[in-house]
Amino acid sequence: VWHQVSESRERYADTLREDWMLDWPGQVVICVSSMYWTSDVEDVLMQAGLPGLQGYEETCNGNMTKLIELVRGDLQKVQRCTLEALVVIEVHNRDVVTQMISDQCADTTHFSWLAQLRYYWEDGNTIVRQINAMAKYGNEYLGNTGRLVITSLTDRCYRTLMGAVHLNLGGAPEGPAGTGKTETTKDLAKALAKQCVVYNCSDQISFREMAKLFKGLSSSGAWGCFDEFNRIDIQVLSVIAQQVATIQIAIGEGRTEFLFEGVIMKLKHGCSVFITMNPGYAGRAELPDNLKALFRPVA
Repeated sequence: VWHQVSESRERYADTLREDWMLDWPGQVVICVSSMYWTSDVEDVLMQAGLPGLQGYEETCNGNMTKLIELVRGDLQKVQRCTLEALVVIEVHNRDVVTQMISDQCADTTHFSWLAQLRYYWEDGNTIVRQINAMAKYGNEYLGNTGRLVITSLTDRCYRTLMGAVHLNLGGAPEGPAGTGKTETTKDLAKALAKQCVVYNCSDQISFREMAKLFKGLSSSGAWGCFDEFNRIDIQVLSVIAQQVATIQIAIGEGRTEFLFEGVIMKLKHGCSVFITMNPGYAGRAELPDNLKALFRPVA
């Protein structure tokens, strides 16, 4: 994936944009076009400020029109899948530019720009930034998948979750069933090219099962999303708190190996634990304080 992103980035400038979109894998197209969108916006802000941004909005609309013409044309199934995901991202990018104009954003230090998910190519790696949080692009091949429509609520969730990842903490979206807590976490994983393993929790889970899952996540550098986490028994939760803390401390200390449940485990940085909760439902436990301290909540 890294080679594809690197090559595609160099070819972007030499190829017609409509042809370039169809030549590369969907994941690479979204990553590189997000990178160029970030640099374009920063360039116009630095050179021309707000008037430049208003001109760039027209460019975004022009790109959208061409993309719509492509989607209406005769395409292979894989190409259509790539363009459908790209449309979602491009529409969001255009909306961001429109919002920045209405917020009178005239430079790159304005909050309405810093609050966006921004992609940079630094020292041969893709870096994703949001506010003061920074995460390395995971370069995990995730296939050609669809993307979640980004609303102001999902944006707010991303800010909290990115802040959590930056501080080596977990994220804890909570809210009623069916509001998109898990999907938002999965979509942020797609944006950062991380494998996200979703696991449905129940009151039958023991700490040994969770230990096996944590061992897998820490040695592969994947994200784990534990659905309805507060269904787990309260006694088990306090042991899990200890397990998660062990992993987070090892990452914070920059180790490549650590002692987990009496076994020396390999540790790949970039692994993270996310939990989703339905507060106030029957059969749900309140999280113990030592576990709450390891996660950033977002409603």
